[in-house]
Amino acid sequence: MQQLCKQLKYILCFIPIFAVAQNDIKGKVLDSDTSDPLPIVNILNQNTGNGALTDFDGNFILEGVSMNDVLLFSYIGYTPKEVTYKGETDLTISLKASVSNLQEVVLIGYGSASKKDVTAAVAKVSAKDFNQGAIISPEQLIAAKTPGVRVTTAGGAPGTGSRIRIRGGASLSASSDPLIVVDGIPLDQGNELQGTRNPLNAINPNEINDFVILKDAAATAIYGSRGSNGVILINTKKGRKNTPWELSLDVKGSYGFNNEGIDVLSADEYRQFVADFDSDPANAGNLKSQFLRNANTDWQDEIFQNGYGIIYDATVSKGFKNTILRLNSNTNIQQGALRTDEYRRSSWNLALTQFLLDNDLKITVTSKNSFGFNRFANNKAINAALSFNPTNPIYDPNNPANFFEERDAGGNLLVNAPGNPLGILLQDRNTSDNTRSITNVALDYKIKYVPGLRFNLNTGFDYGEAKNGRQFQPANTGINKLPFDNIKTYSGINRNQLLDFYFNYKKDINRLNTTVDITAGYSYQSFFESKYNSETNNGELVALSPEINTNKLIGYLGRASFDIANKYLISGSIRRDLSSRFSEDNRVGYFPGASVGWKLHNENFLKDSNVLSQLKLRAGWGITGQQEISENYAFLSLITPSDTGAFVQFGDQFIQTNRIEAVNEDLKWEETTSFNIGMDFGFLRNRISGSIEYYTRDTDDLLATVPVPAGTNTSDFLTVNAASTTSEGIEFLLNATIIDKKDFSWNAGFNITYSTREIEQLNLSNDPDFFVPQGGISGGVGNTVQIWKPGYDPTTFFTFRQIYDDEGNPIEGAYVDVNGDNQISEADRIASKKATPDFLAGFTSTFTYKAFDLNMTWRGSFGGYNYNNAQSILGNIASSLNNSGDFIQNTTSDFSNTNFQNAQFFSDYYLEKSDFVKLDNITLGYNIDNQKMKWRFSVTANNLWTITNYSGIDPEVFVTDVISQREGIDDSFYPRQTSLIFGVNLKF
Repeated sequence: MQQLCKQLKYILCFIPIFAVAQNDIKGKVLDSDTSDPLPIVNILNQNTGNGALTDFDGNFILEGVSMNDVLLFSYIGYTPKEVTYKGETDLTISLKASVSNLQEVVLIGYGSASKKDVTAAVAKVSAKDFNQGAIISPEQLIAAKTPGVRVTTAGGAPGTGSRIRIRGGASLSASSDPLIVVDGIPLDQGNELQGTRNPLNAINPNEINDFVILKDAAATAIYGSRGSNGVILINTKKGRKNTPWELSLDVKGSYGFNNEGIDVLSADEYRQFVADFDSDPANAGNLKSQFLRNANTDWQDEIFQNGYGIIYDATVSKGFKNTILRLNSNTNIQQGALRTDEYRRSSWNLALTQFLLDNDLKITVTSKNSFGFNRFANNKAINAALSFNPTNPIYDPNNPANFFEERDAGGNLLVNAPGNPLGILLQDRNTSDNTRSITNVALDYKIKYVPGLRFNLNTGFDYGEAKNGRQFQPANTGINKLPFDNIKTYSGINRNQLLDFYFNYKKDINRLNTTVDITAGYSYQSFFESKYNSETNNGELVALSPEINTNKLIGYLGRASFDIANKYLISGSIRRDLSSRFSEDNRVGYFPGASVGWKLHNENFLKDSNVLSQLKLRAGWGITGQQEISENYAFLSLITPSDTGAFVQFGDQFIQTNRIEAVNEDLKWEETTSFNIGMDFGFLRNRISGSIEYYTRDTDDLLATVPVPAGTNTSDFLTVNAASTTSEGIEFLLNATIIDKKDFSWNAGFNITYSTREIEQLNLSNDPDFFVPQGGISGGVGNTVQIWKPGYDPTTFFTFRQIYDDEGNPIEGAYVDVNGDNQISEADRIASKKATPDFLAGFTSTFTYKAFDLNMTWRGSFGGYNYNNAQSILGNIASSLNNSGDFIQNTTSDFSNTNFQNAQFFSDYYLEKSDFVKLDNITLGYNIDNQKMKWRFSVTANNLWTITNYSGIDPEVFVTDVISQREGIDDSFYPRQTSLIFGVNLKF
């Protein structure tokens, strides 16, 4: 007890010492360059965990600070600073600004500019912002990341491509795809080799440094004839000077889970369905139970599988004094959700940078080389799985091909019956190999005798080859009911060669307080395409004549930009283009662009603001073109050989014929005139930043394939400059650093886009009632459910207005008599609802806590509709049980809601809202960092959760090429799987 009292006395003696040693300190935090106070600076006592924030005048009070405590001062946009407390009661701390994102350099096409000086609608998405997971196609990295850009994948097929639409696209029959420029090489927009899945797959996503998206004409006019649908600049990784050898190894493994399929009747439900049909006295002479069998087969379950994949990626890099080297190898193996669907790709990538002449000359060599193998699953199996009798067995031991097929009493295959879905997949072997090389050499030379003058030369090629393409379908099977094998072979070459150069002159004219930036250059690009196909005809392999196409583009370009007093920005550009796709009279096009900006934050009345970091107003106008049509020589009268389906039989021989193609000598450029006004803003050293844009776009002389009077040409349809469209939209972007502490941070970004588009004119006579049917569907012959018509969006549906009974059920054949003539005819079909959404939204959130990080991306689409073709073709008695022939087919569960006896293809009952919100991507990562190596472990879930009322597999129906206008038609959709991806990355 005495000893305890001594210890207690000893401890109590030190209490006054501690009380004296702990202080409440106050202070101020300033910008080291301007001495301006910094608000909301985070101050953390790293010894105790106590913290404080500065007020709007930069002042702070921090309690309970002891001698030698380490205080951390951190503020977004500034380099963190540690201060050891030495007993001061009043501190003044200066923080140095780190490289501001306003100083960030962005590509603008044939040059670059500081982000703060950009006056056009330009967005940059860097590697830190990319979507995560087993990404195969580069464009998937930027889905939902910026307003006005819509990226829609083609479904669940491995390596499949996506449709990218920037501000909705500007064309009808011509391509609406943006121009893609990879390390200075514009890729071929129009030609995609048969036997490949996506032209962008040649680019390893892990090797991409950033995307720059040019959205308005002020930015894209420098690309002239190819700028109407926007431009995406892809910049790959190059490495840095004076860095040690670094090796990076990355391995990702993915596993996919099938989501719900289309709701068709199970075998037992189908038996009851047939029994109910047979029990109806009206069907006494047409009993169907004789076609029921004893199996219980879920055909969708038989054709789909849990897809899986693995990605290996290795990179080695080194930065010397005058040389930078980067080598990358990538292997990607993917199995699709549909059985037999397989994609393999290996790639080798080189980036070499050499500095010469005292660093005045920079030579950059990049080469991206890929080697791919594809086995394509036959998508016809998807529709067959919906309709094939669920009481049928999978296999038939009496059939030489092993699979059960519908046959007549004589054992012959029924031509009109669907084939065995699993047999369609396993008996159809369609494979191909392909190679791709995108290589360029760029020279950037600072001409020392003229300060500020640079010369840039860029030359390169893009070579793609499809080879060993072969599709084999054995005779007398569900996929090939003919008595001879069906064999197709195919191969092809695409070659794109580039040479461009430009001079750039930048000069600060101090006397005028103005910075001048002038660019002038020349561009030449040639494209070559060859295709070779053969196929069986009457049991013999027939080689078709090779198809060879070439076209060339020549451009002269210039741009001048002025920054006056670091406040007022003026920029203008013009390009003169020549295209071989048009006749000499229409070959030349001029494409100007201009934009202005006002940096209000640098005005005297705002520059001392402690809250406002950036406030810039900008406006742009320009004219851009479009020449991407499928015909390279549409202005010439050409004679081409026919395919096998058009051979003429003479006795036992089938003779290939020649046909005269349609000709339009007056074909010329599309011209899109656009206007953009925007505002960029930032607060609290850009802790909160964003932009808002309004744009309008009018396209004239629009290329459209429209019907022409019989006898006026060699075809019933002709591509002419007959249409015009108009569109407008509003885009909003907001990024915020919500929490920024040493061990915990939270960054979030939100964007939303509103857009509308309509056709103003569709034919040369400007007839407002003229329309062109679009949107082909399955079922019947030549049926369409969409329309091109002045005053409507190009994806507008064209249907009858369904009438419903008192219980809300549709009445078969009962439609609104729109024109009041007491009969239902084609004149009562109306244009209403559209596939393209009114609003697109994206939300990204990133959390970090010590060594952990959590990133998620959400996407939303609102205001669009889908036509549910699967329901319209199967959800009726005639399709299921009244087939002419000795077979019956399944139906959808929706039949119980309609009781349709016959197909009602043109009823707006099948138009469903396609609104959705998707948790597209969520990644949890853990990082281990020491002096010798860095480890990162991650798990990612893709396509995790979809909130929608749409009854189909997926509300996001693949946006097909606008030429075929099948956006919003849900037919044979390849489902996207939910996938889990496990990743390990090592750097040392």
